[in-house]
Amino acid sequence: MKRKIIQTSDGSTTIQIEDWDECYHSKHGAIQEAKHVFIKNGLALFTAQKVSILEIGFGTGLNAFITFLEAKKRNQTITYVGVEAYPVSVEELKEMNYVQELEALEYTPVFEKMHQVKWEQSHLMDNDFCFTKRQQFFEAIDDVAKYDLIYFDAFGYRVQPELWSTAIFQKMFTALKNNGVLVTYAARGVVKRSMIEVGFTVEKLAGPPGKREMLRATKLIP
Repeated sequence: MKRKIIQTSDGSTTIQIEDWDECYHSKHGAIQEAKHVFIKNGLALFTAQKVSILEIGFGTGLNAFITFLEAKKRNQTITYVGVEAYPVSVEELKEMNYVQELEALEYTPVFEKMHQVKWEQSHLMDNDFCFTKRQQFFEAIDDVAKYDLIYFDAFGYRVQPELWSTAIFQKMFTALKNNGVLVTYAARGVVKRSMIEVGFTVEKLAGPPGKREMLRATKLIP
């Protein structure tokens, strides 16, 4: 499918799949969306020093890189696993401007390393950020009670409804520890119902710029 690099409303870039009219990040602001959905309404909930995160849709690496920067500010130790079935090309990554837009030039080697390291292996980005990429279809995820937080950043329901199924959310529920949290930019009723069906407690929250609502799901087992 034809792809192109576009600039979003906050100045940061993303990849647009033209055939689907679908982007890796919000056209209204890639960085703004990541910070609002995954940091403000996800990572910020955790005050513990050690947090384990699973990202569904590693893609451009934006969410992982922002999490790295935020963890340094918060003095947190992060174990981060990013799952991606179809890795972004080297040429596309060269056009991503996240390091510049986040004013994080000193960490350029970290962003580059996230994309250069071998898949299926753990790597230290620094002493407090352990990073793993898994090239894997979401249907194959079989982790059990391993994560505190899931960033669910798959392509939208409109173009890939199978990624938002009850079966997928059952895998997410199983992968989380008790009291674990899943956050996503999505807010469709069908997505919320699938989350509830597998046992999540779900709340609608104010969405990022350009989107009215988002969802946060918590695994609460008495």
